[in-house]
Amino acid sequence: MIERCTSIDHVGWLGLRQALWPHCSRAEHLSEMSSFIASPDRFAQFVAYSSPGQAVGFIEASVRTDYVNGTSSSPVAFLEGLYVVPEARRKGIAASLVSTVCHWAQDVGCTELASDALLENETGYAVHRALGFQETERVVFFRRAL
Repeated sequence: MIERCTSIDHVGWLGLRQALWPHCSRAEHLSEMSSFIASPDRFAQFVAYSSPGQAVGFIEASVRTDYVNGTSSSPVAFLEGLYVVPEARRKGIAASLVSTVCHWAQDVGCTELASDALLENETGYAVHRALGFQETERVVFFRRAL
């Protein structure tokens, strides 16, 4: 079962975010979650549950109107985060979550779903390919202090 998160108290959402992004504080997570909930036309987040009702995965997506690398339209739905607990992987949960986001994206007028992964994240590449994504480009960002 997959449910859309409509409050920051949605069962399992915070814990799954903390598992994916452990470097962020609880306060940072709650702040982001609040901003997502406040803009339901721009952000969507869903939690997947096992049959006994245990949260086993989540996905977060946004609508981006700025240029998104590798896309040819605007607005573009963007997969911001995807996580499935280790013991529930390879059971189609990530695919179901992505499918749910694809339906949401189409409903809000998007024709493309984009995502990214760090250059060293080979597992991320494999997961994206398995979920139907095509690699479009590789980018290294630079910065110069002023």
